[in-house]
Amino acid sequence: MKVKIKYFSDEIDRLQYIDGKSDWIDLRSAVAVDFVAGDFCLIPLGVGMELPEGYEAHVVPRSSTFKNFGLIQTNHMGVIDRSYCGDNDQWFWPAYALRDGHIAVNDRICQFRIMENQPRIEFEPVAALGNEDRGGHGSTGTK
Repeated sequence: MKVKIKYFSDEIDRLQYIDGKSDWIDLRSAVAVDFVAGDFCLIPLGVGMELPEGYEAHVVPRSSTFKNFGLIQTNHMGVIDRSYCGDNDQWFWPAYALRDGHIAVNDRICQFRIMENQPRIEFEPVAALGNEDRGGHGSTGTK
């Protein structure tokens, strides 16, 4: 699959797979950001893409982002749909700071993968589902 990509910054590394480790692709901060606990930061990622018809991108933090920077993603998982593909549609990462910190240009802060859109679903109202109850929220235990 080929995806058109526009780089908004020459200071970040080009996107690539980390061979043998994951099919998620790391995204980097395109700017330096200083933040204090309680700040909301909309961090530019220095890329924009034209995703193929029928696909969207899912953006999440890297597993080390909170440990390294004290940031969490405000929407927990970002979804970038195919229509966000104009010449100025740069991707951003919405972050909330839980401690003071700094991100340098080119730091890896989040990751994405391209996923096929959900198939069209038709909902059928019923009075009962006809299955055995599982026992409610958290019913599988803690161990």
